[in-house]
Amino acid sequence: MIGFIGTGHMGGALARGVLAAGADPASVVVSAKDAQAARDFAKETGVRPAVSNTELVTAVGDGIVVVAVKPYAVADVLREINDAARQCGTVVVSIAAGLELATLAHHLAPGQPLVRAMPNVAASVRASMTALCFSSSVTPAQQDAVREVFAAVGAHITLEEKHFSVFSALAGCSPAFTFTYIDALKRAAVADGLPAAQAVRIAAQAVEGAARLVLASELSPADLADTVQSPGGTTVAGVVELERAGFGAAVVRGVQASIDKDRNLS
Repeated sequence: MIGFIGTGHMGGALARGVLAAGADPASVVVSAKDAQAARDFAKETGVRPAVSNTELVTAVGDGIVVVAVKPYAVADVLREINDAARQCGTVVVSIAAGLELATLAHHLAPGQPLVRAMPNVAASVRASMTALCFSSSVTPAQQDAVREVFAAVGAHITLEEKHFSVFSALAGCSPAFTFTYIDALKRAAVADGLPAAQAVRIAAQAVEGAARLVLASELSPADLADTVQSPGGTTVAGVVELERAGFGAAVVRGVQASIDKDRNLS
């Protein structure tokens, strides 16, 4: 059994992902602050709605409960489900940004199986990159079950918690950086007369293809870039101009700013 507390953008994406991966709707339970929202989601997907978070945990038992609410609401939710989760031995998974395992554990019983997860916005299209960090009380079998949940919405990696701020910048913030890059490519194309819709489609496909090459190749991104840059050619001319404008340095500074902000939140 698996439960999702929260059926908004991320909670809904995760629930839809596990369903698309073949989970029996009867084995999925949802709850939400707005009970009607949970009922509507259940009607749409065939999952089971719960009238309260405690009822959801009781229904899930020793399965997995994903807490998919805003960070400011996590403490209240954990305190609400604490007794039921302790009695059932539920694996509690938080996807809240900036909340470390020690902070989460403060609101739960000692030894409660606890997981910190960080999916990204692409979970909605089953292309997330998710980081996972497990408390010492999560068994290997429970770890595998959690990994299966997040495999349903993309790729995942297990990281030491000290690396989560860096991961947040690389996987959580970088989609916004990439959207901005694609939009800049579009604006350049539109300035030269290409319709905006066509420019976006071309640029987005090119970015997706480049990412797939990086994942499939044994070459580094820098080496792959070299394979496209013929001496005196159009590509190297563009790359040189980007570097003159500080492209690489700007990306490094942006990533570091996101890392610093995440660490301050933690």
